[in-house]
Amino acid sequence: MPRYTVHVRGEWLAVPCRDAQLTVGWLGREAIRRYVKNKPDNGGFDSVDSVNFLVRRCKGLGLLDPEDTLELALEDNEFIEVVIEGDAMSPDFIPSQPEGVYLYSKYREPAKYIDIDGDNLTPEDLVNLGKGRYKIKLTPTAEKKVQKSREVIDSIIKEKTVVYGITTGFGKFARTVIPINKLEELQFNLVRSHSSGVGKPLTPERCRMLLALRINVLAKGYSGISLETLRQVIEAFNASCLPYVPEKGTVGASGDLAPLSHLALGLIGEGKMWSPKSGWADAKYVLQAHGLKPVVLKPKEGLALINGTQMITSLGCEAVQRASAIARQADIVAALTLEVLKGTTKAFDTDIHAVRPHRGQIEVAFRFRSLLDSDHHPSEIAESHRFCDRVQDAYTLRCCPQVHGVVNDTIAFVKNIIATEINSATDNPMVFASRGETISGGNFHGEYPAKALDYLAIGVHELAAISERRIERLCNPSLSELPAFLVAEGGLNSGFMIAHCTAAALVSENKALCHPSSVDSLSTSAATEDHVSMGGWAARKSLRVIEHVEQVLAIELLAACQGIEFLRPLKTTTPLEKVYDLVRSVVRPWMKDRFMAPDIEAAHRLLLEEKVWEVASPYIEKYRLEHIPESRPISPTAFSLEFLHKKSTKLPESDDL
Repeated sequence: MPRYTVHVRGEWLAVPCRDAQLTVGWLGREAIRRYVKNKPDNGGFDSVDSVNFLVRRCKGLGLLDPEDTLELALEDNEFIEVVIEGDAMSPDFIPSQPEGVYLYSKYREPAKYIDIDGDNLTPEDLVNLGKGRYKIKLTPTAEKKVQKSREVIDSIIKEKTVVYGITTGFGKFARTVIPINKLEELQFNLVRSHSSGVGKPLTPERCRMLLALRINVLAKGYSGISLETLRQVIEAFNASCLPYVPEKGTVGASGDLAPLSHLALGLIGEGKMWSPKSGWADAKYVLQAHGLKPVVLKPKEGLALINGTQMITSLGCEAVQRASAIARQADIVAALTLEVLKGTTKAFDTDIHAVRPHRGQIEVAFRFRSLLDSDHHPSEIAESHRFCDRVQDAYTLRCCPQVHGVVNDTIAFVKNIIATEINSATDNPMVFASRGETISGGNFHGEYPAKALDYLAIGVHELAAISERRIERLCNPSLSELPAFLVAEGGLNSGFMIAHCTAAALVSENKALCHPSSVDSLSTSAATEDHVSMGGWAARKSLRVIEHVEQVLAIELLAACQGIEFLRPLKTTTPLEKVYDLVRSVVRPWMKDRFMAPDIEAAHRLLLEEKVWEVASPYIEKYRLEHIPESRPISPTAFSLEFLHKKSTKLPESDDL
């Protein structure tokens, strides 16, 4: 007999149907009838028949025709939502889909797997797992380590040994011994009581990263989780069943307790959960719809699921990857601006940077040389002012290698810490199977990733700070020799006037966000946890800073391309013309005022998807191959080759240069 899971005003109802020829309208009416059945005020309705409503799928939010039969319109066990007229704007109405649902309506179950052993996961791997590109499977070695670790826990229980978190309470209650027959209840109580976060839920992509990273840590074999339970967690990940995890509530020691507890809560079939099939629904229904059973926690397993720095670190992985991408592309955007402002290439001379050999600075100067006027790809714009009387450029142009360079070095430093952290055991107590014992320690403290991500925000912000000043130079006719605000008929048209204000606002907001969260600490848990990292906020605000940087550079990219319009018919270098063509494929020239926000969003999307890097990097790498002897090592901060190989970008033929 078909059954449907129906969302009505925040409640989920299982509605069986004996006759598949009944209609969608009948299903909606029956769900409302069941909803009001036990309501003392009849749900606020005079009668069920008087209620006006719409019915839509949870996946994709597609509206259903009430006259269609269930057999034709729905699949068995499909999730649907009944939207009652007037409820959409109610503060109590919770949409079943997360923000950005359009990104997940096209979700396809991946066919490829990543082998997880707890030791070899990379930040790139984790981001790809978050994007749903891979499923997870444990290596045989990891399975053996997990089993041996669990044997230690089973031995402790059998021998009735007093061990923190296994046979005792938690935090201030560490000296309270729990009876053997209450040990499983202890773990369920731990997960339920610690699920106390607030705020918006993590997006499915970020929740997927969080779950994948916790699996990786459990696979190390120091947590004491059973292999049976870990396999259940992996099955939930592979089905993309993702618990509702509020983004706020962690102080970053003892680990990310609140968000990881919400993660575990969904796995035990409580709270809410999301999948591409269901949208947000009660966790028990989502698991059931995918043929999965809720996890039944054994002693120590609740603690094993919630103790660690995985919230900070998973968000940190995304931050590092996005920072790397925007730092690469910032060089390209700045080079285009330099061309429009008729700057000189002399400041990027090899010898200047050889005598101050910071790796990031050398790499950035190299990228500028590879993109700007040279024998490889001459610029008509550069040739037009070759004999001008300007001696040197403003710092925002001339000092890009020094400013952008330290950002590259900062990212490399932070990436190293995050790469170590994602393959670290961060539980307490730690289970050492080789010694047959557990040891309490402090690996759960999030100070390492917290400090690193504060540093990342401070470093990457500078890309926006210097970009905003370049936007000012582009828009100011006394500095650019271009029309004011890059538009014809100024006065009638305002052009980029307020786009520059937006960039200034974002930079100013970043100044506040760059205040380090890790300099703060508040004692918690009755002073047993008397120093904390505040790493959750460090991670979240680093992502906000990076997003603002992307948006400021998107505005600069648009402004630089608009500046090119006023220099036509002169052309810039081949790689920068390719960048111009890319932008013009999504944003037309600014001939007169129009709605600008969509243009900024389109340029931002190009940067997010690294399209700007994709069109320019082949020229950068070809220039590298011809100018760096094979015996000379390439800077570790030159992420470009690594990225290029992964993308399998084809180098341009010499005729293109």
